[in-house]
Amino acid sequence: MVTAIIWQFSYLQMLDFLTTVAFLALGVQEGNPLVRWAIAVAPSPVYGLAAVKIAALCLGIYCMRMGKLRLLTRINYMFALVVAWNMVALIIKATNLGPGIL
Repeated sequence: MVTAIIWQFSYLQMLDFLTTVAFLALGVQEGNPLVRWAIAVAPSPVYGLAAVKIAALCLGIYCMRMGKLRLLTRINYMFALVVAWNMVALIIKATNLGPGIL
């Protein structure tokens, strides 16, 4: 159970990383102010984003070791929604459907 939760967390972090890189490649600005700052101060946007994701993984491992599995499960649900939203937004941006579709 514990191993599955941390693997899910890691997988969702990777999906968020990849969808954010796709956003940046399409010219979309990052919505999270902390991540936006990390991207701005890093030598490369990918390095800044990677640093944030490494920090997130460290926090996930900390939660797992401290027995905060319920918190980690809730975070997984939140990131599943974030990744789903990112995918919808990427499809809209990539197909030039614009804001009128929703």
